[in-house]
Amino acid sequence: MEDILVSDWNDFVALSGELDGWAFRGQQDARWPLVSSLSRYLGAFIPDRSTWRSREERAIRIFRRKAHNYLPDRHVLDNDLRCLALMQHHGAPTRLLDFTKSPFVAAFFALENAVSHSAVFALNTPALWNATPAAIPTLTRDAIDPRLDGNFARYFLQNNSDIVWIGEPEEMDRRLVAQSGTMVVPGVLDKSLDQILQAYRCNGSLIKKLVLSQTMREQAMKALYRMNITNASLFPDLDGLARSIRVELEVVWTAAAPDGFGNGAL
Repeated sequence: MEDILVSDWNDFVALSGELDGWAFRGQQDARWPLVSSLSRYLGAFIPDRSTWRSREERAIRIFRRKAHNYLPDRHVLDNDLRCLALMQHHGAPTRLLDFTKSPFVAAFFALENAVSHSAVFALNTPALWNATPAAIPTLTRDAIDPRLDGNFARYFLQNNSDIVWIGEPEEMDRRLVAQSGTMVVPGVLDKSLDQILQAYRCNGSLIKKLVLSQTMREQAMKALYRMNITNASLFPDLDGLARSIRVELEVVWTAAAPDGFGNGAL
């Protein structure tokens, strides 16, 4: 994986323009590995990896058994990827990795709470669309599509294939739409995404890591605010509005006051 240090917002804008069609993921600490919330949780608290599959299956089964009480249409739980996306949306650990088609949305998530160098991972989705694992070239993107009945259990729950699938559920919720979101589904839980991609044969780089210097945070957050990339726009609900107030604490618009004292915050 290629690491690129970015110290200026304009450099990030220029660099992201060279990655047309790629997908992006922001992480607030550049030292964090590129793994799912489920991988982090199991790795931290469940040392016996032989039980990981059964634990993941049980978690999904419990969610399906109980979530219908809170849903206007329980049939969204029937499709594996849609069910996982719903779990992820509401805070459950899953094997999904959230990506976005917008490098600026990814930069917001990377920088919003960053107190040190953060990172935006860029995934070469145009190349990955047709790439296959070198050892098993028959595992094309279409062949392993987790939206198809039985494929999630066959290719992903087994935790024995170095594969990745990228795409969206057939029905996307409001947050996924607002964030220009897409999802990466890894075939194993004990490797980072960049490690899994080493098994793929492809001409050129499949993934890059843009390390964002903490010194550029203020410049970048102001630029993102002007682009209307905030929690309020990315999470179109009351929770998103409330979360957006944190950035409002940093941004002050000044204007000449009617009384001439000259410093009014809007």
